[in-house]
This record gives sequence, structure tokens and C-alpha cells, in this order.
Amino acid sequence: MAIILGIESSCDETSASICINGEIHSNVIATQAIHAKYGGVVPELASRAHQQNIIPTVDEAIRQAKISKNHIDAVSFTRGPGLLGALLVGTSFAKSFALAQDIPLIDINHMQAHILAHFIEEPKPSFPFLCLTVSGGHTQIVLVKDYFEMELLGETLDDAAGEAFDKTAKILNLPYPGGPLIDKFAKEGNSSSYKLPEPQIPGLNFSFSGLKTAILYLVQDQLKLNPDFLTENMADLCASVQSRIVSILLNKLKKAAKQTGVKDIAIAGGVSANSGLRKGLIEMGELYHWNVFIPKFEYCTDNAAMIAIAGYYKFLKGEFVGQDVAPMARMHL
Repeated sequence: MAIILGIESSCDETSASICINGEIHSNVIATQAIHAKYGGVVPELASRAHQQNIIPTVDEAIRQAKISKNHIDAVSFTRGPGLLGALLVGTSFAKSFALAQDIPLIDINHMQAHILAHFIEEPKPSFPFLCLTVSGGHTQIVLVKDYFEMELLGETLDDAAGEAFDKTAKILNLPYPGGPLIDKFAKEGNSSSYKLPEPQIPGLNFSFSGLKTAILYLVQDQLKLNPDFLTENMADLCASVQSRIVSILLNKLKKAAKQTGVKDIAIAGGVSANSGLRKGLIEMGELYHWNVFIPKFEYCTDNAAMIAIAGYYKFLKGEFVGQDVAPMARMHL
């Protein structure tokens, strides 16, 4: 019997989860609405909100799992990457909890945890598999050889895909977080309405800064001709933007699959909740006979279930850290 408490606090969501023998029994997430009026996450406000949320969130996760804190065998926590102040809250709580309960402490790489979210429920990919990990801060193609043996094949050279969605939303005067709103409007629009460039970046790396600039210039030019351009064309704009971001992601993924010969293909991270990306991956999978793996929506965005499941596999290997562990804002695979 192995019961793991997982804690996630890398950005603006405080989350706690209980994993019992590899099965998730609770996954509680406290969101931070305060950032909406600022148009993005304010690090100082995020860390303060984590301090307020972490104890009730952990208590609720333990209650939902129908256990007591004395049953917990180890604590896993997000060490990085993320906002340093936010990570510090989760790290400090995890260290204190482990010390008070006299149980092991397990540090988790946030990006590895996104990938390992695929092992929360069936169907699960087989090793090796390719994972396109897309979020507000990262865009990566990873060759996953084992639970903690991962090779980074390509990553963004500038903006991440999620960042491109959110910055585009600002250009379109949509409120934060704008990515889900672009997805919503895109369902009603024509993706061929506006021709947007696809960056010609060699290899398996990505770039989204040029696309973001092209969108800005398009909107500025059209607003000079028609002040109501945005309200009259929002759906078509969002559909065109989403279609181009998705094509950039999937074309690189297709290239990676061809180079490696791997047929098990997965996506992870917050942007993997995007309906256009999910639909596009399924269609490409059918075309190229891939085995496609897409996590449930609740395991796409930041959550502690992925930290708990990653902690479970580290627990089985006996990989623990000491009380001198510190959070890392930048942390590589």
C-alpha cells in the first residue's frame, strides 16, 4: 500500500491530490480569480493566494479520499519550473508536512508530471511514445522512453503556444484567460478567412513570436479601415488564429513521428484542452495510423493528480529528497 499526497503550486492554481496504489482518489483545485482584472497572472498575488488556499485544499483532498493524514506514506510536490514565489509556498508546505509526519519527500518536475498524467487512467501509452507538451509557458516535443527517461526533441525558441493564444486574445480585446475564449469563438468561424504565416523553423523547434506580430499588424490595419472590425469578425479571426497555431504544432509533431518511427502519440499541458488541437490530432492520427492519447480535461491544466501519480512512480523507485530541497523557477526535463 502506497498513499501519496501530491501538491501543485507552480502558477495560479493551488491543487492537492491523493493517490492510492497508482489510483487517484481526489484532485482538488482552488483557482485564483483575482488575476483576471490584471490581464494575466501577477506573481506576488499568486503566492499570497497559495498561502490562503493550500491548507483548506489539502484538507479537502484528504477528506474526499476518505483517509487521514496519518495514512499518507509520502508527499510529492512541484519543485519547478514555475513562478518562484508560488513554488515556494507548495515546497515549504510539503517539507513541513513531511517533517511533521516523518514521511519521505518527493520532488517533481512539472513538465514531466504533465506527461505522466497519461498514466492516471486507461488507456495508457506504451514506451516509447512521443508527447507534445503545450502550455502557457512551454511548448515541447518529448520522446518518452520510460517514466523518468525523457529526451527533449524540440521546443519553442520564443513564445509558447499558450502564450500565443493569450497574447492574441489581448490583441482581440478578449478578457483573461483568453485561450478558452478563442477556442469558443473559433467553433463558429471560418478558419480560412485570414491567411496567417507558418514560421519556417528548421528541425523540431517552434516559434510563435512572428505569428503574434502578424496578427497584431492584421488587426491594426483592419481597424483603420473599419472601427468595428473586431466585433464583426471575431469568430473568423479566432478560427484563423487557432487553425494556424494548431497546424504549427501538428506539423512539427508529424515530423517528429516520421523521424523516430514512433506510433504512440500523446499531448499534454493546458493547451491540450483546446478542441481544435484535440480534433486535429485525432484526424492526423487516423491518417497516419497513430495510437493517439489525449488526457481528460481535468488532467490537462495544472493539477495535483499528475504530481501525485508522478510521485507514486518515484516512490516505487525510492527516489526521495531531503529537507534542504529548494524550488527552481527554471527546471529542465
